[in-house]
Amino acid sequence: MTLNADLYLNLIRGGAARLAENRQTINDLNVFPIPDGDTGDNMYMTIEAGTHAAGESLSEMASAVSQGMLLGARGNSGVILSRMFAGLSKGFRNLEEADADHFVKAMRAAVEEAYQAVSRPVEGTILTVLREGVEAAASSSSLEDFFDRLTAGMESSLQRTPDLLDVLKKAGVVDSGGAGLLSITEGMRDALYGKSPVLAGSDQPSNAIVDFTSFTEDSVLEFGYCTEFLLRLQRCKVDLENFDETVIRDWLLEQGDSLVFFRDGSIVKVHVHTKDPGAILSRCREWGEFLSIKVENMTLQHHEKRMDERYKCARKALGIVSVAAGKGLSGIFSEMGTDVVIEGGQTMNPPVEKFLEAFDTVNADVVLVFPNNSNILLSARQAADLYKGSRIEVIPTKTLGEGYFALANLQADEAVDDMVHTLTEAASSVTTGLVSRAIRDSEAGAAGNYLGISGKDILCCAPNPREAALALFDKLHASSADIILIFAGADAPEEEAEALKSQIESSCPLSEIILLDGGQPVYNYILVLC
Repeated sequence: MTLNADLYLNLIRGGAARLAENRQTINDLNVFPIPDGDTGDNMYMTIEAGTHAAGESLSEMASAVSQGMLLGARGNSGVILSRMFAGLSKGFRNLEEADADHFVKAMRAAVEEAYQAVSRPVEGTILTVLREGVEAAASSSSLEDFFDRLTAGMESSLQRTPDLLDVLKKAGVVDSGGAGLLSITEGMRDALYGKSPVLAGSDQPSNAIVDFTSFTEDSVLEFGYCTEFLLRLQRCKVDLENFDETVIRDWLLEQGDSLVFFRDGSIVKVHVHTKDPGAILSRCREWGEFLSIKVENMTLQHHEKRMDERYKCARKALGIVSVAAGKGLSGIFSEMGTDVVIEGGQTMNPPVEKFLEAFDTVNADVVLVFPNNSNILLSARQAADLYKGSRIEVIPTKTLGEGYFALANLQADEAVDDMVHTLTEAASSVTTGLVSRAIRDSEAGAAGNYLGISGKDILCCAPNPREAALALFDKLHASSADIILIFAGADAPEEEAEALKSQIESSCPLSEIILLDGGQPVYNYILVLC
């Protein structure tokens, strides 16, 4: 058996289908006994974004799958997964079909690409499961033999991850990213053997009921159409080998907003907002023919974000993009000068494409990005690498507290390199403490109690959030801080938050205490010390 374009897409869909079945189980493999980064959801939404690819040769299909996953990547695990399939695409370059030897070489390229995606690779994670699985399958004689050995090797490696990472052993779980990768590989193996993959569909299925009453016979088109298509460049229309696709991109920039554009071989992917999709589709046929088209009236699209935020403002020198969860925090970051606040946080990691849309909306020569979560940092950096319309600088803020104080230190008249240095230094000077309810029993305490956390350490446990916050306050030696910022979460009553502030003020008469309504999910309180 050899691998061609159609079979490869079936393997991807099979992997996505198996992961969809297990995504909640993988979500539950949290190291922390609180709601965490939802690895299963992140990995599923990443691979699902690659299941709509098209291509005639294996090389074209693998490239299209990779590009789809690249834009759909969410969270660290999703970014690593997307880089793995980018490596596969490199390994299949210029191939119409592939045998077992080709697949082994391509998987080695996948290992290399995945490791390069992480600045400090850690063993006992998805990286180890991938590498050891590929090593186990290195001498395979056929594609069937390859996938049998690959899945067996990954299963064995996954079970050893707690021996490599103490944090996994203490939590009594295997690595969630590795478990997600094993599910994908098992699904690909099943598809290879002819078991038809069935995807449950995305979180917002295409057959969902649309409220057409939001655009009536008396409405005026205000927001335009979200227009997406895959265009196959045609030799009869262009000199394919010498054609410069920036001609299309530059024309589209004049016709619409929120452009996401890339070329992979003879396929051009376009996402654009326009009031005249017909004109765009008609003009683009001068260069090729469509493989797929989707046009949606944006007034009918279901999302919480204000539509006018998706349109470009006038070009300016400096723009800011921040990630925050909760109406209060989103408003706070907006008031501090953020142009676009991307909704996201611990259990809701935005995909790469959301960052690209935000960069396009900001429309600035230099865009500063504040991810404000360690599980979103890789997605932000990947988006920065992809975007060519501005200079993108990702400030490595891993908590909302770091993002807040970094942004508070912004001096817009500084040179860009100096500005990045100043903001990075400001973020590193901050200590952040988090209070969240335990969702399972652990060494730290029983389910239902409240945990005080800083970084990766659980420092205290208490029966209610206010007591947990006070205990965390003591553990962090907060009384020596000049400024103490308290973000009250969505589940923190106003009276309780005010009482907490009063108690902290009594303990720290020389500190400036600021209480803000963050409205964030997951964390009852976020304590920020500077």
